[in-house]
Amino acid sequence: MSPAPQRSFPAYTPTGNGFSGQIAIAGIHEYESRWAPDKTAFQIIGECARNALEDAGLTLGDVDGLFGATMSMGAMGMVQLAEYLNLKPRYMDGSNIGGSSFVSHVAHAAAAIHTGLCDVALILYGSTAASDAMAIGTGNSSAADPASAFNSPYGMTLVSSYAMVAHRHMHEFGTTSEQLADIAVSTRHHASLNPHAKMQQPITRDDVLESRLIADPLHLLDCCIISDGGGAVIVTSLERAKDLRQKPIVVRGTGESVAHREIGAPDLTTIAARQSGEHAFAMAGMTPADIDLATIYDSFTITVLCTLENLGFCKKGEGGAFVENGGIGLGGRLPVNPDGGGLSSNHPGMRGIYLVIEAVRQLRGGLGPRQVEGAEVAIAHGTGGYLGLMHSGATLILTSS
Repeated sequence: MSPAPQRSFPAYTPTGNGFSGQIAIAGIHEYESRWAPDKTAFQIIGECARNALEDAGLTLGDVDGLFGATMSMGAMGMVQLAEYLNLKPRYMDGSNIGGSSFVSHVAHAAAAIHTGLCDVALILYGSTAASDAMAIGTGNSSAADPASAFNSPYGMTLVSSYAMVAHRHMHEFGTTSEQLADIAVSTRHHASLNPHAKMQQPITRDDVLESRLIADPLHLLDCCIISDGGGAVIVTSLERAKDLRQKPIVVRGTGESVAHREIGAPDLTTIAARQSGEHAFAMAGMTPADIDLATIYDSFTITVLCTLENLGFCKKGEGGAFVENGGIGLGGRLPVNPDGGGLSSNHPGMRGIYLVIEAVRQLRGGLGPRQVEGAEVAIAHGTGGYLGLMHSGATLILTSS
């Protein structure tokens, strides 16, 4: 069978670099516990907001832009969140495009600050997915989702949509389960160096391959864990950030995209990261060769492999060789998810905010054995939705100066 035709994307023609180099991340916080049965999502969010403001040297009174998304917030969720925090922001954004939402929120906050809509943006997330025993990977899509009528009757779940992509990649390019397993092994090694990670016991390639099959060809250890958790990120102008408590981490490039199969797009292995990454690199004036580390949404091992290819770190079909034998480990050709990622550290259902937080931590430095040596440029990429059906992608490029 001949390879599926490649999707075509409109050429990106920059009209200027917009806010590139003028916006910074000034504060962050990650909720440390992975199990919080005595907390609500809003309580976790409130703690994260307070600690991120402390990290930046700001107060709640400085915040005039509010951004957030959760799996449980309804139509008035952002209004309820503002009330809970006793905030009256002059700019709000509750865009929810799945797990990539918070990576895109950084871009939206940067644009809002650049155009004068707000001065200090607070991006928030909280979830009690684990203590609520939420069925994420194996649950069917909601009946309220118009696409569910076409997918659910055939047994399609989130994990099976990713398994479909893995099967296609194996068929088309000869990728192996062993290569996917090496992604999980590298990520677990990173988690073993993170005292807050949920899963810290090192694993081997055989451990992954011998773990139970969830959706062929994905095994249990190819799948992300489920945890409670939350996080907060503070974005402001670079000029203001220079006067605050932490070293500013500068926003250089952003990009967003969607990909979908409902109109018959045939190539399962070309994902939204291709377009969002192209835009982010163009805005930053960089290429993949400039990147020192990557924080990549790792809902499943195949997500990482496809993202690396589509962002341009290797050619299409060469992702297996790129990741195998520690290629994405600390000291490898491109360290990926030094915190342990969603495969081993935490995944409360929407993990994008942690991609930003870990990228910022790495660029600040001082993380001990899991610090990427000489890290000056980081890329964060979030994926939201069903990789094999329809999904979003958001890419962010950050620098330490």
